Amino acid sequence: MSLSVRIAHSFGAFSLDVEFEAPSGVTALFGRSGSGKTSVVNAVAGLFKPESGHIFLNETVLYDADRRISVPVHQRRLGYVFQEGRLFPHMSVRQNLLYGRWFAPRTPGADFDHVVGMLGIDGLLARRPGALSGGEKQRVAIGRALLANPRLLLMDEPLAALDEERKAEILPYLERLREETAVPVLYVSHSMAEVARLATTLVLMENGRVIRAGPASEVLSDPENVPALGVRSAGASLHAIVAAQEEDGLTRLEASAGPLFLPKVDAGIGSRLSIRILAQDVILSRTRPEGLSALNILPATVTAVRLGDGPGAIIQLKAGQDLLLARITRRSAQALELAPGAECFAIIKSVAVAQSDVGGVG
Repeated sequence: MSLSVRIAHSFGAFSLDVEFEAPSGVTALFGRSGSGKTSVVNAVAGLFKPESGHIFLNETVLYDADRRISVPVHQRRLGYVFQEGRLFPHMSVRQNLLYGRWFAPRTPGADFDHVVGMLGIDGLLARRPGALSGGEKQRVAIGRALLANPRLLLMDEPLAALDEERKAEILPYLERLREETAVPVLYVSHSMAEVARLATTLVLMENGRVIRAGPASEVLSDPENVPALGVRSAGASLHAIVAAQEEDGLTRLEASAGPLFLPKVDAGIGSRLSIRILAQDVILSRTRPEGLSALNILPATVTAVRLGDGPGAIIQLKAGQDLLLARITRRSAQALELAPGAECFAIIKSVAVAQSDVGGVG
């Protein structure tokens, strides 16, 4: 399943002009507030008609300005999850979930028991929405959308209204959704932590335009994208396998560049994980350092250097099979003579990696 979007629309002082392809998996639209993300999702949903362009879902035309085709909302077979669950308060969770099936086509779709188990809501079926937490409401809303047998799931900042604890609660369920269903997702967010953990494809937006689109790992690890991603939230992800749970409360991981130690990660031996490392949490050394408290020292090779307008520099590194970013000063980059091909060591404090930055990869 793939989505092709090319639309343009004028909202007065603001204009939208975007084009991108969204393959299977989770495609995240990321950008600052007001960049046009929700407008794109609403156009795909059919909630507004762009002035020009087209929207194709595989071979199905949802919208084509030239041919004057605009499929009505209820015929597009899309699931939409908003910032708040928007559940029916007078219905039980079970009734809310089954409501979506009224609109599902008479073809095999998502299994009720599988969806309920995947989202961890089997113990909530008899409750009313008023008795649910924010995270529980969102999981029910996702389940209701899935049980409508959609061809595409639209999620407009589904975690924005939740506190950090509720976000941490629901993120593993969104990962299961990505891994266990064949339904592609168009996911809107301005949280880089969410995007890095969930997205397989990333579309960067700014002022109503797409400035970069592609596989999430490539977009996130490209130094040229740091201004759009945000300097403080810029970072890249490496992949590792859980090797051991140590007696002192640390988890030992094996990454392609070497061992990595993190505060205890609740995952079984052999689990494959994605770990987001912020660029500002990486220190570089040209020689292997001794006598440091930092446990994680990975050999790496400089692959790109981006000097900012100010005193900063972003260094892209190849550590084993993974790409990392390091944010250092221009002075340090010059003193260390960092240039593409230079060998160095990336130093990462174990406690610098937040639990929310550790996710599963299936």
